[in-house]
Amino acid sequence: MKELMDKLTSYNLFNYLLPGVIFVVISKELLGRDFSQENILLGGFLYYFIGMVISRIGSLIIEPILKKVSFLKFADYGNYVTASKKDEKIDLLSEVNNSYRTIVALFVSLLSLRGYVWCSGVWPVLSEHHALIATVFCLAIFLFSYRKQSDYVRKRVDAASNR
Repeated sequence: MKELMDKLTSYNLFNYLLPGVIFVVISKELLGRDFSQENILLGGFLYYFIGMVISRIGSLIIEPILKKVSFLKFADYGNYVTASKKDEKIDLLSEVNNSYRTIVALFVSLLSLRGYVWCSGVWPVLSEHHALIATVFCLAIFLFSYRKQSDYVRKRVDAASNR
């Protein structure tokens, strides 16, 4: 267990575990949806996974919307790679930036859960199939995350190859 805890980075804690725990606490208190677990190990993994989903919502949904409406403007990825080699603080700033994006996604997720709860009251079929809906949603989120991460790897390889 100690080895597992040693491998958790600050990025993992602030972008996955913390948002997952906050989501579970707030959804129980404000929405009456209890995702908490008695088993601390099972709970830790579940909260981490919930946080990963929330982080992916931020990356795949929130970020593109904010870029589309010109709320955000990103540097060219090649320039980012070059600059981060010259200024180590850029990676830390990027990590903090991603933490803020994940917190935004946390609140959007809570509002979405509230909307889902309301819709379930109107259309009971949603309640009857909530596990299937959640599974399909997670499949889509991680499928697109895989594609996005593969693109980042390719761009980083291209940036390193063109030096």
